[in-house]
Amino acid sequence: MGIHRLNHAVLFVSDLARSVAFYHDVLGFRQVAMTPEGFSGAAFLQAPDSTNDHDLGLFEVPGAGPSTAGRATAGLYHLAWEVDTLDELSATAERLAAAGALVGTSDHGSTKSLYGKDPDGLEFEIVWLIPADRLDDAALEARRRIGRLDLAAEKARYGGQTRGGVGISVPA
Repeated sequence: MGIHRLNHAVLFVSDLARSVAFYHDVLGFRQVAMTPEGFSGAAFLQAPDSTNDHDLGLFEVPGAGPSTAGRATAGLYHLAWEVDTLDELSATAERLAAAGALVGTSDHGSTKSLYGKDPDGLEFEIVWLIPADRLDDAALEARRRIGRLDLAAEKARYGGQTRGGVGISVPA
């Protein structure tokens, strides 16, 4: 039996309360009560529409400096979370921008992506996947480049409420 998906991620953060607030206020994660008794400095969060018991664990390392992964050390580049619709991707872009956390957008052909950084500078991606029955040769070929994301054009092409990932990351 092989691995079929990422269940959760755990991040080291310098200020637990600040990170919990960011993931709650900007991305809609909710804190779940599963921190072991007598253990402080950790929080477990669940994504808004997730059925996992948690999707993100945060462990506080007070006074820790920013990650140097990718600049001076090996380490994780980013995590990617999927949204259901382009309307939700647009709303997420607005929330990230309002929080000063939107650092980029990209069109990867079959995926449409936002990039953000949390308060510790840890990068993440929010992505919408073209459903399998809407993939065409142009989208598949465009996976070989990184283009500019035009959300308005993508919504005009696919519809703001079209469920993404169907037949790819979501069963058809």
